[in-house]
Amino acid sequence: MNTKLTLLLFAGLLIASAGYAQQGSPDTGKNKPAVAKEDLRDDWAALSRYARENKEVGAPKPGENRVVFLGSSIFERWKTTVPEFFKEKSYLDRGVSGQISGQLLLRFQQDVIGLKPKAVIILAGSNDIASNYGHLTNEYIMNNIRSMTELAKLHHIKVILCAYLPVFDYPWRKGIEPAGKIIALNKLIKAYATENNLTLLDYFTPMVDERNGQKPELTTDGVHPNAAGYKVMATVTEQAIAKALK
Repeated sequence: MNTKLTLLLFAGLLIASAGYAQQGSPDTGKNKPAVAKEDLRDDWAALSRYARENKEVGAPKPGENRVVFLGSSIFERWKTTVPEFFKEKSYLDRGVSGQISGQLLLRFQQDVIGLKPKAVIILAGSNDIASNYGHLTNEYIMNNIRSMTELAKLHHIKVILCAYLPVFDYPWRKGIEPAGKIIALNKLIKAYATENNLTLLDYFTPMVDERNGQKPELTTDGVHPNAAGYKVMATVTEQAIAKALK
C-alpha cells in the first residue's frame, strides 16, 4: 500500500471515529455541542413559557376559586393591554401568541392541571383557521377541544368553552376568508358545550359587525381587541365564570 493511500485511509478512520463518538456514545454531557436555535423547535408547545411562573404561583389557597385562561395572543395581550383585570383576582393568564389548538393541548397538563384551578377557559381555533401551521380543519380543532375537556373533567376542573371572536380577515394571511369558518367552528363549539353541560363564553356576539368581523371601535387590527374590546370581553367573562362556579 502506498503512502498516499495509507494517509487517506487513516484520515477516513479518524472522521468515522469522531462521528461515532458524537452520535453513538452515551450522553454524559461532555463534549456536548452548544444548543442551536433550531433545537428550540423541541419546545414546539412553548412549555418553557410559563414554567417558572407556574412554580412561583404555587398551589391554590383554601377556598380560592382559581381560573386559568388558556389560549393564544387574545389572552396573552389581555394582561398587557388591561392588566388591572387580572390584579387581585385568582385569574392566571396562560396565553401564548400564535398557538394552535394542538399546542394548547400539549400545554394542558403543565399550564392547567398542574395549577389545580376550579375552572379553565379554553379559547382555541383562530390560529388553526389562519393556517399558522397550514390549514387545520374544524374537526381537528374540535378533537383537541374534546381532549382538553375530558382531561379537565378527569381532574374535576370546570370547563368554559369560548365561541371565538369574529375575524373578517387576518392582516398576516389575507384572503383566506375566515369569517364563515369561525362561524362554523362556533356552531360546533356551542353544540358540544350544550351536549356536555359545559359553560359557553360567547365572545362572538357582542363584538361582531355587519361583515362578521370585529367592530372597528373594539379592535386594533381586526383580530386583537383594544382596551374597549377587552372591557366587553371582561363583562361576559365574569358572567361565564360566575355561572361555571355557581
